[in-house]
Amino acid sequence: MPGFLIHVGASVLCSHGGQAQATAPNPRVAVSGQPTVTLAAPWLVAGCALPPPTAANGPCISAQFVTAATRVTSNGQPLLLFDSQAICAPTGTPLLIVASQTRVTAM
Repeated sequence: MPGFLIHVGASVLCSHGGQAQATAPNPRVAVSGQPTVTLAAPWLVAGCALPPPTAANGPCISAQFVTAATRVTSNGQPLLLFDSQAICAPTGTPLLIVASQTRVTAM
C-alpha cells in the first residue's frame, strides 16, 4: 500500500503523548526541504506520561520502526512511510505518526 514518506519534521508521538524524534536523518533524500528517515534510524522519546515501574512500565524512552517501504530505499535502507509501525522501549507500545508531508508517496 502506498503511503507518504516520513521526514524529520513529521509529528510523531508515543501512545502516551511523548514527542518522538529521529536520531539519524537521511540527508540523501529530502521532501518538503527536510531529510527523510530510514528504517534503521533509532528514535528518542521525550515527555512520555506513562508512570515509572511499580505504577506502570514507562516512560517510553526510545523506539524502533519495524516496517517501512518495500520498494523505495536510500543508501540500501528502506524509507519510512506514514503507515510504518514502530515499537517503544521499554513499554512495547506503538509510535503514532500524527502528521507528515503530503507531496511524496512511496511503496
